[in-house]
Amino acid sequence: MTAGTESSPTLFDLTGRVALVTGTSRGLGQYFARALARAGADLILTSRDKSNLAAFAREIEVMGRRTVSLDLDVCNEDSIRSAVQEAQAAFGAIDILVNNAGMNIRKPAIDVTWEDWNRILDTNLRGTFFVAQAVARGMIERGYGRIINVGSVTSVAGYAGLGPYGASRGGVRQLTMSLADDWGPHGITVNCLAPGWFKTTQNQVMYENKEWVEYLCDRIPLKRPGHPDDLDGPVVFLASEESRYVTGQTLLVDGGISTGATRALPAKPRNEGTVLPL
Repeated sequence: MTAGTESSPTLFDLTGRVALVTGTSRGLGQYFARALARAGADLILTSRDKSNLAAFAREIEVMGRRTVSLDLDVCNEDSIRSAVQEAQAAFGAIDILVNNAGMNIRKPAIDVTWEDWNRILDTNLRGTFFVAQAVARGMIERGYGRIINVGSVTSVAGYAGLGPYGASRGGVRQLTMSLADDWGPHGITVNCLAPGWFKTTQNQVMYENKEWVEYLCDRIPLKRPGHPDDLDGPVVFLASEESRYVTGQTLLVDGGISTGATRALPAKPRNEGTVLPL
């Protein structure tokens, strides 16, 4: 092995770090938390109802990690403030924030209601900002932090039926750049992790339509939807010391669909009024 090519024994090691992940009662939030735990981080798990986290918390503890479960409604300012205070009291500091909590109501644009718009934007964009703000106060005091805002391929591309969702995720991308500029002088990196089309238990009904799946895979250069564990490496990288000079960036993990997705996805399955994360 030539000089300078040796692998660090602690590469991507998060041992001793504390990570808060929002929206860990199901879906990609649990995958993010597992990946961070496997890398050595202790976990603060959150959900609007922490009783939904009991089984998952035990799973993390079996890995040998400390964990605490907290109620957190990202649409409620008091809930955000209280959860961050409890987290800091439990662990003393929050080193890593994964702003994962989000939702979608998939409808044709003509059918979107005022309430639909507010619910999506309040959760995905306003919630992301105010959770980041609350956690960043402690990070600024210590001069260190890793904030990962979860966006989407819709942060950079438009799709029919995802107007408010795309607006919220595009906002997360822009917000990420602004916060990186704000907080960089304090030793905090802020990046956006943007998954493409991932098959999860929450949106599996969309993948039951064979014609739609074939169309989707034809648009993806790697010819398949994402698997949740495709996100393990990216989230650990952005949470680790190895990303110390990366900030304000959007890391697309989308199989390459953002390189040329110019056609809207077909209307089926519409699932109007159904809450489905991307």
